[in-house]
Amino acid sequence: MSLRIRLTLLYTGLFLVAGTVLLGTTYVLFDQQLAGMRSSVMLSSGPEPSASAAPRLPNAEQALHEAEAQRRQLRDAAGSSLLMQGAIALGVVGAAAAGFGWLVAGRVLAPLQQVTATARRIAAAPAAGRGLHERIELEGPADEVRELANAFDTMLERLDRSFDGQRRFIANASHELRTPLTVGRALVELAVNRRTASADTRRLGEDLLQINERHERLITGLLLLATSENALTEPRPADLADVAAYVLAQCADAAEAAGVRLEEELAEASTSGDALLLERLVHNLVENGIRYNTGPDGWVRVCTRAGADGRVELEVSNTGPAVAPYEVPALFEPFHRRTGERRVTGGGAGLGLSIVRSVAATHGGTAVARPRAGGGLVVTVELPAA
Repeated sequence: MSLRIRLTLLYTGLFLVAGTVLLGTTYVLFDQQLAGMRSSVMLSSGPEPSASAAPRLPNAEQALHEAEAQRRQLRDAAGSSLLMQGAIALGVVGAAAAGFGWLVAGRVLAPLQQVTATARRIAAAPAAGRGLHERIELEGPADEVRELANAFDTMLERLDRSFDGQRRFIANASHELRTPLTVGRALVELAVNRRTASADTRRLGEDLLQINERHERLITGLLLLATSENALTEPRPADLADVAAYVLAQCADAAEAAGVRLEEELAEASTSGDALLLERLVHNLVENGIRYNTGPDGWVRVCTRAGADGRVELEVSNTGPAVAPYEVPALFEPFHRRTGERRVTGGGAGLGLSIVRSVAATHGGTAVARPRAGGGLVVTVELPAA
């Protein structure tokens, strides 16, 4: 039960207990009063006559019996009025008290509901730190609830500054690191392509170029991860089928070199967003499918379709090593790599699925994965339809 219902029941229960005690106390006091009246009547009529005394007058005995009958009649009527009609009145007033308690509890808990609504909007933001700019700004008396709301606003402000600083740092660091890597790659290529370069120099240059390319992918992934967590300013229509077909054409050479077969089932799946980010989403899924494939008959299948409830779906499945169900959630964490697997196209930066989840969240969608029977992974991305 909600806190409002519990408070209402508490108020009503306390009122009914207090009313019942008051009604019972009134009945006991009234009964004692009637008993006192009986004693007074008996005293006024004189003591009981003894066996040797003269018999009591008929008129006095008749008056005594009439007084006793009136007392019993008055007691029965009072008991009926107090117990029955009082219980009915107590029930009616108790129902009114329950309604009043419901209204009072709702008014008392209204500030807490405002805090809860703000927290839910922040938690429902499509990306981490997206809704931290909101504030409760609770108005009213300076009580404990307002103190809680002010503390919550202070926490949100600090978190907002922290997330914003983190995004700026990643973006600035990625931009600053790109320049020396580009210069270093140019110098290595110049040294390798000289006519006087020896075979050892060329082998060393090729190794350095591979290392440099890995660092460039890492920096590009970090920059894309920071960019994908920003809100979409100008979403435009995009068909996931067209995006997937373009990505499959780009990855055809890499798949052929790795001995992986690319399969497609592309149906119209129109959505809206940033076409470049959606292309990166599909490219990361296909690239991961190629990289983590094993065996001579490996394949990567890409499917797009219109889903239910106004959603479109992109599903990328691939063969490969078996993945335990408990390992799936960690695959979407940045810089997570599975150990003990053969990577056909070389090491990755560990940001592929993190970028997929971030891009999907930025577009108001979700990205989930599940192990495929027989080995490999199935990643399903759901996005709002255009």
